[in-house]
Amino acid sequence: MGASIAAHITNAGVPVVLLDIVPKTGTNRNAIAEGAVAKLLKADPAPFMSKKNTNLITTGNTEDNMDLLGECDWIIEAVIEDIGIKQALYKKIEATRKKGSVISSNTSTIPLKQLEAGMPPDMVEDFMITHFFNPPRYMRLLELVASSKTRKDHMEMIRDFCDVRLGKGVVICKDTPGFIGNRIGIYWMQNAVVEAINMGLTVEEADAVGSKPFGIPKTGVFGLLDLIGIDLMPHLTKSMLSLLPKTDPYVAISAEPPIVATMLKNGWIGRKGPSGFYRLRKDGGNKIKESIDLKTAEYKPSVKADLPSLNASKKGGLKALVEQTDKGGQYAWKIASGGLVYTASLVPEIADRITDVDDAMKDGYGWNIGPFEIIDTMGAKWFADKLAKDGKTVPPLLKLAAEKGGFYRTENGKLQYLTTKGDYTDVVRAPGVLKLSDVKRAGKPVLKNPSAKVWDIGDGVLCFEFTSRANSLDPLTMAAYKDTMKLIKGDKKWKGLVVHNEGPNFSVGANIGLVLFAANIAVWSELESQIEEGQKTYLALKQAPFPVVTAPLGMALGGGCEILLHSDAIQAHAETYTGLVEVGVGVIPGWGGCKETLLRQKNNPKMPKGPMPAVAKAFEMIGTAQVSKSAFEAKEMGILRPTDEITMNRDRLLADAKAKLLKLAENYTPPAEQRISLPGPAGIAALKVALEGMVLQGKVTPHDQVVSLALARVLTGGDTDLTETVSERDILKLEREAFLELARNPDSLARMEVMLDTGKPLRN
Repeated sequence: MGASIAAHITNAGVPVVLLDIVPKTGTNRNAIAEGAVAKLLKADPAPFMSKKNTNLITTGNTEDNMDLLGECDWIIEAVIEDIGIKQALYKKIEATRKKGSVISSNTSTIPLKQLEAGMPPDMVEDFMITHFFNPPRYMRLLELVASSKTRKDHMEMIRDFCDVRLGKGVVICKDTPGFIGNRIGIYWMQNAVVEAINMGLTVEEADAVGSKPFGIPKTGVFGLLDLIGIDLMPHLTKSMLSLLPKTDPYVAISAEPPIVATMLKNGWIGRKGPSGFYRLRKDGGNKIKESIDLKTAEYKPSVKADLPSLNASKKGGLKALVEQTDKGGQYAWKIASGGLVYTASLVPEIADRITDVDDAMKDGYGWNIGPFEIIDTMGAKWFADKLAKDGKTVPPLLKLAAEKGGFYRTENGKLQYLTTKGDYTDVVRAPGVLKLSDVKRAGKPVLKNPSAKVWDIGDGVLCFEFTSRANSLDPLTMAAYKDTMKLIKGDKKWKGLVVHNEGPNFSVGANIGLVLFAANIAVWSELESQIEEGQKTYLALKQAPFPVVTAPLGMALGGGCEILLHSDAIQAHAETYTGLVEVGVGVIPGWGGCKETLLRQKNNPKMPKGPMPAVAKAFEMIGTAQVSKSAFEAKEMGILRPTDEITMNRDRLLADAKAKLLKLAENYTPPAEQRISLPGPAGIAALKVALEGMVLQGKVTPHDQVVSLALARVLTGGDTDLTETVSERDILKLEREAFLELARNPDSLARMEVMLDTGKPLRN
């Protein structure tokens, strides 16, 4: 965990010293720290946003290299959850640290008051808890616990650094057992496991009921335990039981179930072991997913849950689910009436604000909505009444919400939350945070159609939001772009356009279902019109008399990547995964992606000169459907330019993009259309040789060759040669012709069908 935290701090561009214990054997006294970094480089998902970040880590050990701490501003202790070991290390730190440096513990359960016992006063002032959730790069929650003696300027510095530089959702916690996330999460998991066993559910049924209907990740509880490690639970239980009063509801359900004891005895500890509640069994060349029987501890083929209550929840949501009388509905009620009531009973003990609790569970456990938001989806009064009808205790805070009408409300365009005093107060965003959801709550769109909406985000800036399923792009998206351009050109109060949305993914690309439909009924003129219209629209945005800034997060694939390539600037969230992936469905980028990738590589000052290097790089990127694993990798690939910027905290992305646009708008001149020299047939011949080598290595399929040769013709300029230049529109024409030719190919259509049916590429 310490190495993973170090890796994420390097993602912010900050150098780190990583110290670990001296190994018991061997001559390399830094072997453990060095080995940890080596493991991080092989880990998937990757802890580093760029492999180059390893250069920012200095490794050492806690016996020979403690003097290195004298150069550090922040020292994070992330050793085993043993207070004796931690306090012994604090003495070493105090002897070598520089005056005024911050010291924090990454403990997940040990109270601050126990950790600081015996510390000298000046160290207590510099000490706090900073609890990162695992894996640190991907889990947003950082729980910060400080005492009344902690220096306020230190706490503010760490909170701001973790927020802005590390991208964390920082929650200030009280010094209570498990803080917020684990206090609720451990109870929730234990309750879900115990009730599933008692009610005779399969792990698939329990995970299906306890995940999506609640707004919880699809892993469910058993999948989550496999992910984090089943062997972790006894340690967490032991720690929590040592801290909680015997009257706490967790104590009553904390006994280890026999199935868990059996699994631990056999080493079935989840994904880091041979198996867990689920496993993949190899049978010849096939992998068979299996799950464990919670009664017999025997594995059997996994069977998708099929319960009437689950079908009811698809239409009526969680409330409909818990109203069902089958075992799925009863189980859902056990989870809700246990976990949600427990949560409501803990405020204000663990937090003064319900927003802190909801944010902690969303950022720390990956929930889509927090516990109090879950209650509001069912109705606080309805939930409280059902609890009372079942003879269950209704916590005071829940009674208040039932009387007032819910935990949250919108008043005068402002989101408000219920306080423990029974009144509502505005949810206040931190300085530098602008959320599109707040803008949408406060007003109506300036323009809209079924695939897009345009919002006024202030200061003369408009925000273009995709609203189709999975933010896929279609003719209506292009129509909305054109209407937006007319609006901005027609009214001088508008300064420019930001393209952004707050969905989990920016855009998965063009709606290939429409392409497949057009091909199947042979309306080729309509398909050509769609491709040409997309090309014209993106080119018009690029050449518009106002700046366009794109602000992606999550996946920005295919057509979603193409809009990035056509924008004046990109302000990307660090977790942006982007690339041109059209070859996976048997075509090439059709809305200018080939052209813009080629121009990006041609204009890259680091690209070697000559007719082929830029062409070869673009051919490799598009032909192998390369996708960045972070915005930093996207910059290394050339999708982001050196001048494009990266935001670590997604809540700050829109504000950063808006600021970037306003700066561009001050003296904006649209880019001139470029003309470039391309190698023509000679270039195609060179790429064909490279392709034949890949064929011999078995790296490409027969249809890959067809697609790649079509791509090669576009990138080399068709029938041109180095004595001529081609325009952007010339390349677009080649791109359009190649796309339409491939769309007529039955093998391409087969790829599209398989992708739509399975979500996986067909290797034909």
